Amino acid sequence: MHKARRIFIIILFFLLAGLLSYGYYYKISVNEIIGNKMIGFAIAGGFFVLMPTFIYHRWKDKDVKDYMLTKENIMKMKEYNDSKEP
Repeated sequence: MHKARRIFIIILFFLLAGLLSYGYYYKISVNEIIGNKMIGFAIAGGFFVLMPTFIYHRWKDKDVKDYMLTKENIMKMKEYNDSKEP
């Protein structure tokens, strides 16, 4: 499942990048209104689909407490910094 999610994210990224670049091309050469819609769909897809999927993929199976500043973590940082001083 991990590999399938990664492949989905990569394929979605390239599809949205292609739609964005084709939207800019279409805007310049054919029709500005449809080109702007393509660009908008690419940006919205990246924001509402790609980014949440990527964030879920990266944070799955990680403990949020490891990244929070709790008293225990502050004490660990102080002990680490004190052990580095000569």
